[in-house]
Amino acid sequence: MQLVVGAAVVRDGRVLLARRTGDGWEFPGGKVEDDEEPAAALVREVAEELGCVVAVTGWLDGTVEIRPGLALRVATAVLLAGEPIPSAGEHDAVWWHGAGGLGSLDWLAADRPFVPEITALLRGSSD
Repeated sequence: MQLVVGAAVVRDGRVLLARRTGDGWEFPGGKVEDDEEPAAALVREVAEELGCVVAVTGWLDGTVEIRPGLALRVATAVLLAGEPIPSAGEHDAVWWHGAGGLGSLDWLAADRPFVPEITALLRGSSD
């Protein structure tokens, strides 16, 4: 099973979302290479896709099958350097979004199951 990792980058009570070009919102990230640890792959993918540096702080519960042989895990992360900028071809927009209304967005199917946990995390961090 090939693992794909996504980053729920949290800053100031908001989470970073990336809109896949021609599709819905997702937690940015990508495939883990054979010789990589998931956290290292996530740092690499976010740097490649959004031009910023993140650090993984934990993992959300569960794994979601994207399609047979491909599964998604999502990590929580913090922004260490740079500001996320969507890359041509991968994403056409990024958005720092608070907990309110997060579940009503047009999410990619694999990312949607992680939304309740990140919403709860954001609500807890803003108190």
